[in-house]
Amino acid sequence: MMKTIYDTTGNFINRELSWLEFNQRVLEGALDAANPLFERLNFLAIVSSNLDEFFAVRVASLGDQILAGLEKRDPSGLLPQECMAQIVERAHGIVEGQYRCYRNSLLKKLRKENINIVNPKSLTKDQKKFVKDYYLHKVFPVLTPLVVDQGRPFPLLRSRELYIALLIKGVETHLFATVQVPKVLPRFVEVPSATKDREFIMLEDLITLKLPDLFQGHKLAAAGFFRITRNADLDFDEEGAEDLLEAIELSIRQRKWGSVIRLEVGKGFHKDLLAILKEELEITEDKIYEVRGPIDLTFLSDFIKLKGCEHLRYLPFQPQDVPELIREKDIFKAIQEQDILLHHPYQSFQPVVELVKTAARDPQVLAIKQTLYRVSGNSPIIAALAQAAELGKQVTVLVELKARFDEEKNIHWAKHLEEAGCHVIYGLVGLKTHCKVLLIVRREEDGIKRYVHMSTGNYNDVTAKIYTDIGLMTVNPQFGADASALFNMLSGLSQPVNLNKFTLAPAGMREKFLQLIEDEAHNAQKGMKAVIVVKVNSLLDKQIILALYRASSQGVEIKLIVRGVCCLRPGLPGVSETIAVRSIVGRFLEHSRIFYFYHGGEELVYLSSADWMPRNLDRRVELLFPVENPDAKEEVKAILDIAWQDTVKARILNAKGIYKKVDKRRKKSVKSQDALCERAVAQSTREKARLQERLEGSFHPVTAGAEMQGFTGMK
Repeated sequence: MMKTIYDTTGNFINRELSWLEFNQRVLEGALDAANPLFERLNFLAIVSSNLDEFFAVRVASLGDQILAGLEKRDPSGLLPQECMAQIVERAHGIVEGQYRCYRNSLLKKLRKENINIVNPKSLTKDQKKFVKDYYLHKVFPVLTPLVVDQGRPFPLLRSRELYIALLIKGVETHLFATVQVPKVLPRFVEVPSATKDREFIMLEDLITLKLPDLFQGHKLAAAGFFRITRNADLDFDEEGAEDLLEAIELSIRQRKWGSVIRLEVGKGFHKDLLAILKEELEITEDKIYEVRGPIDLTFLSDFIKLKGCEHLRYLPFQPQDVPELIREKDIFKAIQEQDILLHHPYQSFQPVVELVKTAARDPQVLAIKQTLYRVSGNSPIIAALAQAAELGKQVTVLVELKARFDEEKNIHWAKHLEEAGCHVIYGLVGLKTHCKVLLIVRREEDGIKRYVHMSTGNYNDVTAKIYTDIGLMTVNPQFGADASALFNMLSGLSQPVNLNKFTLAPAGMREKFLQLIEDEAHNAQKGMKAVIVVKVNSLLDKQIILALYRASSQGVEIKLIVRGVCCLRPGLPGVSETIAVRSIVGRFLEHSRIFYFYHGGEELVYLSSADWMPRNLDRRVELLFPVENPDAKEEVKAILDIAWQDTVKARILNAKGIYKKVDKRRKKSVKSQDALCERAVAQSTREKARLQERLEGSFHPVTAGAEMQGFTGMK
């Protein structure tokens, strides 16, 4: 009976269509005139980057299902073919909106700021001379024209690379040729200007001007820009791979030559050129996207780097010092005193880096164990781990080679760490290791102690400045024992049993969540207060959604902050009437996973590396851990509360699957991310003032106007 009530297609939103709605919310960041101009350009670049990955993975996977003749309906009731048709229509709409924003708004705004992307036909004499010199010395040496004729077959075109297609006039027939626009060179080039304006020419336009020189002795009948996206959802036989590094390196190479699932062409692309590409790439009309502007707008993010344009970016925010580490500079002593919560990017990620660096140098440290999923290109953590091994410490690092699109970088780091003497492991067969854990084993006067850091996000010092994540440092021996058990599982054959604090996926996490939701439903049924507040990136898992529907029907108040994909429909009569869903897209990428359960007044708070998705709960090694320190627990509750009160960047999901702005009538204007910046500044400033008081013997409270009145904690 329960299955009939809740498990019907009308109660679920399609995953792919929900993702496209998320990208539409990102596009709103580009459309929002309240955002600084360069940040709007950056939002537009993110839309393009998101679509690239969406087509390469999700659309490609759906295409494979259609080719395989799969007739299975998804939870929303759509067949693969029906889903693909809706994706095509919605994606074309987003692309049109994206380029309309670029042409009609952002280009005009750039011109008002005296920044112009020039038409190649209107170059001045000095600019033409500059272009000629730039082409000869920097561009020409890296160009490779490829002509198709009887002796030269159609070239293998790389995925997501910009090309120029050409028709070369022949005696009886025209020849097809391509020139790849080099990715190693800047996409836009600044040219001299006779005015105060800053003027730029697109690299592809600059090359087009010089095409006659590149094909000397031949006449060109047509030229146009194009770009393809290939299927990147290529699996490999992990079970049969004797060398995992080799297997993944092969998979990366194959990804570059997967089947074509999207073709982007410039406006007015010549029909003969298009006919050749359609035939050679075996692509249908619905996969072709004609754009009125530069293909691949990801280059717009590079405007952020332009000097002298600080007023066109967000005001810089300096991640704040963590109060506990202001009081005590010795990081090991600070962790001994109490659990330390870190909220990035509002608080600095540097303490995590310093913890690894200090451990590497500390003669009392015996061993360091860490999981690495995605790290930065010049990671100080990698350097510290290598140093620790070189100093004779036992260093074990799990490097997840299967982190999509970071495989090459992770292979590089794995080899580097092995060369330094680290014991590098690659995780469990069939599972990605996605949990974020650092374990430091240290010899102290009163015995061996284990210091543990756990996080919702990656050990990446670069993304920690733009992703919102929460970490916890503790010396609690129960967490330490669990961390040891986890690493023994990852490096050996032991199965963690009787864990004290950790809950792991794929063994136990799903059941833990379902039980916690069921407990709230049971309490509500008894007339007790019952509340669930969750913040995740994605909510797809059908079992979890059905459990939330059952809890809602019992009267549980459920607040869901879901940044991206959400397949749950809130506000359905008799199904999800007490469920509300919000999404926040702002300056920082919302990435933390937080789970709050009222639990009869006990108030359980958890952090996790996992979203509510089948892949996280069933096919990845993930970690769920409790926040038990009273101060830390209150801080996490405040973070949830502030996020829920957002009235500016938040969007509310309705039962139809549409996101609407918050009705701000009679409501305070709240940007949650700004509020959290102010909160972090206030906390750091207050702690520094207290330290100064102890040094000088007098204390004057400092609030920096950031007490955030109105944020009253969880209901």
